[in-house]
Amino acid sequence: MSTQIRTSNQNFYYRHLQCWIDIKESLKLWKLAYSMAWLDIKLRYKGSFLGPIWMTFSSATMMLAIGLIYGSLFKIHTETYLPYLSFSLIFWQNGIANMIVDACQCFLQTDTFIHSLKLPFFLQAIRTVIRNFLITFLNCITPFLVFIYYHKWPGTIILLSIPGFIIWIINSLAINILLGSICARFRDIPQIINSLIQIVYYITPIMWMPSQIHNFQSLLLLNPIYSTMQIIKGPILGEIPTISVYLSALAYSLVLWGLAWIMFIRSRTRLAFWI
Repeated sequence: MSTQIRTSNQNFYYRHLQCWIDIKESLKLWKLAYSMAWLDIKLRYKGSFLGPIWMTFSSATMMLAIGLIYGSLFKIHTETYLPYLSFSLIFWQNGIANMIVDACQCFLQTDTFIHSLKLPFFLQAIRTVIRNFLITFLNCITPFLVFIYYHKWPGTIILLSIPGFIIWIINSLAINILLGSICARFRDIPQIINSLIQIVYYITPIMWMPSQIHNFQSLLLLNPIYSTMQIIKGPILGEIPTISVYLSALAYSLVLWGLAWIMFIRSRTRLAFWI
């Protein structure tokens, strides 16, 4: 009995150690991950004259249409609503929704690399995050122009969004490990995730503002997407997030990384077989 317990503990620590080594080796190869991410963007828009700039035009057109319609419905002045909507919509589409969708395919779409090259698995998560970060950065041109037009630049308070961006990147890595591993084993999960994203979109203040629900704003802290977006979006819009928002964002991050780490430990040695 004691021998079995000792063997089990050894296997447990060994798997933890292998996961740490995987992450460490992946971080050393961040330049490779960047090159692969940029290549993904090039291949996605191969043959296109403007390339990813088309996304900026598409986002700008949709933002303008939604801003004018919903601004009049909500009876909010355009100079207040459009800057809010522009960043909320762009960050949701590229920084949250697309990140989650790509996380589901993190390992499935890179099966050729995994089967043919001996690379750490966490490298694929870094690759996905860098790719979505670059696309999000390119699409931020639209909110930047809107802020200039309405003279809404927040000033030095925008620096408070840096910790939020760091948390977002760290959480994105965790989401890729968690959903990438689950979806590699269960192929029906991506369809379920796509349906859930539509629901989260409507219950998160993206098209509507938190001030519109008056006394129920505290309930927004139950939405982890709201906390993550608010610690980034708030300073950019000239607002300082409350302590409760920061604490809830950190709490959700710890839970997310805990789940991701458990899944990575259990699935790392099986991923190559699942895909």
